[in-house]
Amino acid sequence: MATPAPLMPKATAVWLLDNTALSFDQIAEFCKLHPLEVKAIADGDAAMGIKGLDPILTGQLTREQITEAEANHDLQLTLTEAKVASPQVDRGGKKGPRYTPVSRRQDRPNAILWLVRNHPELKDSQIMRLVGTTKSTIAAIRDRTHWNAIALAPMDPVTLGLATQTDLDFEVNRANKEKPAPADSGATLLPASETTARKEAEVAAAAQAQQNPGGELDVGAVLAKLKQIGGKSEPSGE
Repeated sequence: MATPAPLMPKATAVWLLDNTALSFDQIAEFCKLHPLEVKAIADGDAAMGIKGLDPILTGQLTREQITEAEANHDLQLTLTEAKVASPQVDRGGKKGPRYTPVSRRQDRPNAILWLVRNHPELKDSQIMRLVGTTKSTIAAIRDRTHWNAIALAPMDPVTLGLATQTDLDFEVNRANKEKPAPADSGATLLPASETTARKEAEVAAAAQAQQNPGGELDVGAVLAKLKQIGGKSEPSGE
């Protein structure tokens, strides 16, 4: 079973390289990094400017574990069990934008375009929480004034790894609940009796035309029938 990575793996690796005699393989295994990456950190080719993080102060390792591992390079370091379980914070109640890894930030405009097109009910604040962006960026993508608007292609933020399906569903459901109910326009269907009577009048007119093929259609009689069906009567005194 794979062990979890320590808090801030690269910063932890920097500290272990500077303060212990552990091998590159031991540090790489503990920090979940490639041994070549650890070697690059030791040579100063990677993680430049990163301040080392002491895993002893953070409770991730003990001094005894490090001493034993220094004496035996075949010994692997393991994270110390946390004495207090830290509960996972529900994203639904968490405030503030989501952190987006640097390698995926270039995909955020495509994700924003996808959200704007497929879920117009989402507010800007909800999109900001989902993909960790700014309101000005969302406005630029909506108005097609973004500097890279021509090259943007809508892409699902879940597929891109910018948001989880649970978070997306939560925000969409919240937006649908807050959306006002559509106003009643008052338009109703015509009653069946009226539509049926109108059809009968048209059939009667067609039958009259067949009975008198050489004569003219009595337009007045047909109009009178239609007015009667529509609830209108001809004014008297004409």
